[in-house]
Amino acid sequence: MDRSQKADSVAQLNAVFNEVGVVVITRNLGLSVAQSTVLRGKVRDAGATYKVAKNRLAKLAIQDTNYEGIGEFLTGPTAIATSVDPVAAAKAIVDFAKTTDKIEIVGGAMGALVLNAEGVKALASMPSLDELRAKLIGLVQAPATKIAQLSTAPAAKLARVFGAYAAKDAA
Repeated sequence: MDRSQKADSVAQLNAVFNEVGVVVITRNLGLSVAQSTVLRGKVRDAGATYKVAKNRLAKLAIQDTNYEGIGEFLTGPTAIATSVDPVAAAKAIVDFAKTTDKIEIVGGAMGALVLNAEGVKALASMPSLDELRAKLIGLVQAPATKIAQLSTAPAAKLARVFGAYAAKDAA
C-alpha cells in the first residue's frame, strides 16, 4: 500500500467514523474464510459494516471524531464493525460471537461514550431502532383504535335495542 492509498483509506475511515452511531472493535482469533463470510453476511443483513483495517491507519482516522477513545482497543488483529443504528452492529457481532470462540469483542464506542466488552454486550441486548419504532407506532395506534371502538359501540348498542324492539313488535 503506497502513501496515497493509505491517505485514501484514512479519509474513508474518517468519513465512516463521522457518520456512524456505534463502533465495535473485535479481535480475530483464527476465523476461517467461511466463518468470516458468514459474519460479514450477518453484519450486512443487520444494516452494519465489518471491515479489517490497519490499526495505525484506524488510529489516524479516529482523530478529531467522537471515537478518539477507542484507540486503546486497536492493537493486534482487529476488525471494526460500524452502523448508524446504535444497536445493529453490536447485536450482529454479539450474536455471532455466541456461535464461535474465534472472535473476541474487545470494546467499542457509542459516540463519545467508550464501551468495554460488557458494555457492547449490554448494548446488543437493547431493542434495535426499528423495533423501537414499531413499538412506538403500536402505542400511538392503540388509543386511536380504542377511540374508534368506543365511538362505534354506542351506535351498535342502539341498533341492537331498536332491532330487538322491532322484532318484539313484529311478533
